[in-house]
Amino acid sequence: MTMDPIAAVTEEFSITGQLLPEDMTAIAAAGFRSVICNRPDGEDAGQPPAAQIVEAARRLGIAFAHLPVATRDIAPADAAAMRGALAAMPGPVLAFCRTGARSRAIYEAAMKAGGSAPGVQDVVIVGGGSAGLACAASLLKRRPDLSITVVEPSGTHYYQPGWTLVGAGVFAPEATSRPMADVMPRQVRWIRQAVTAFLPEQNRVRLEGGSELAYRALVAAPGLKLDWDAIPGLARSLGQHGVTSNYRYDLAPYTCDLARRLTRGRALFTQPPMPIKCAGAPQKAMYLSCHRWERTGALAGIDTEFHTAGAVLFGVPDYVPALMSYIQRYRIDLRLGSRLVSVDGPAGVACFEQSGSDGLRLVERRFDMLHAVPPQIAPDFVRVSPLADESGFIAVDPATLRHPRWSNIFALGDAAATSNAKTAAAARKQAPVVAINLLAALDGREPVAAYDGYGSCPLTVERGRIVLAEFGYGGKLLPSFPAWLLDGRKPTRRAWFLKDRLLPPIYWHGMLKGREWLARPQAIGVGR
Repeated sequence: MTMDPIAAVTEEFSITGQLLPEDMTAIAAAGFRSVICNRPDGEDAGQPPAAQIVEAARRLGIAFAHLPVATRDIAPADAAAMRGALAAMPGPVLAFCRTGARSRAIYEAAMKAGGSAPGVQDVVIVGGGSAGLACAASLLKRRPDLSITVVEPSGTHYYQPGWTLVGAGVFAPEATSRPMADVMPRQVRWIRQAVTAFLPEQNRVRLEGGSELAYRALVAAPGLKLDWDAIPGLARSLGQHGVTSNYRYDLAPYTCDLARRLTRGRALFTQPPMPIKCAGAPQKAMYLSCHRWERTGALAGIDTEFHTAGAVLFGVPDYVPALMSYIQRYRIDLRLGSRLVSVDGPAGVACFEQSGSDGLRLVERRFDMLHAVPPQIAPDFVRVSPLADESGFIAVDPATLRHPRWSNIFALGDAAATSNAKTAAAARKQAPVVAINLLAALDGREPVAAYDGYGSCPLTVERGRIVLAEFGYGGKLLPSFPAWLLDGRKPTRRAWFLKDRLLPPIYWHGMLKGREWLARPQAIGVGR
């Protein structure tokens, strides 16, 4: 008797008609690792019982399951059993019945019930930073039985908003890091590799070793790239010669050491063109250093300059008056339209390209301390991927955070091509939006939740006081508290208490655990 033709339903699941024990050798040679029988015993005369087939399959190392169904009208319990088998058995899988029709029907019923094909995860999340883990937690909060894989090469998770306070001597460096295994949700599968390519047409991502992961839905949250090498001389000067940056875990303590030791000379602080993560961070390092010098009586002997590539001090005008009062108080030389283009660490010289009424010119400035912030771009594999827009970041609808071309792909965090401030606070608000809309996509529905562009930047203007900037798309103010309780446009001790005492535990024990405090998303079409 000739075996019926095999029909591929997906790359990992195929169907065929009645199989015989002697067919198992050919099935193994074809590469199938599992077989599911969906035919009841005794349905036809001469039909071999499933027990005979399973014996032959197991001799060849093929996994076998007997899940009989009598008709193509699949009961929910049968669909659930098929779903469980597909999740547990190694792929590729071959299922059979009399003609293959019932096997196809039960497979489709399992998929509608939320199941995944063998080897196919419900969700693959690229990136185990703030955005990726918060999204994983939000998904599991809503649907605990999802199969989720997080792809993240780093073994350490960092609370990056804390590095500003490490640079000021307020936090110890180790308070801002934890082993990745300690913060990864227990229910997810963690693959400690890097992604090298997105393959959206095949619903796959490629890993650095060349293997691929298949998904039903993808969340892209790989962060951005700090392009230290874009400024000649900067990378090799970091950590010595008075050159530092709070944008690196290992360098933030050096910022504190430099500010503590400097009593006379020139301190330069830089900010590159947007987009960058936490647009206020370059200023925070400067204000906290100046406040230290003010307290120790050294401020008068230090010439402080702030070189920003932007045309304004801060992008949301409501917060500029408070910040300008500190620019004046600390006697900071504010240089707008000034971009760092090279560093000579041993010579203590930084070169800037400055714009003026006469065009661009190069200006060299000697320094005793240089806090440098590098240009920031999308990761290399993102920029060359089909997911990227003209900016190099991942294209998404700014409200739903869904890719405009592939309805099962979402992005959040620093890698998303949205105009919001790239902050952990933004990721905290984006995570539930992506979770809700992704689950809707898995269920065959349209997105229902909207992100309003919220971002927060606690601008530490002195030790003990913060200007709490909270705003959304278009610079619209989106305060979390009434003005009588906390007016973010003014430097307050309450905002400092929030940053210093409350936000770290909210991050570790709230955001990364799916507790969406003050982060409930709004429905599409509903204004805040």
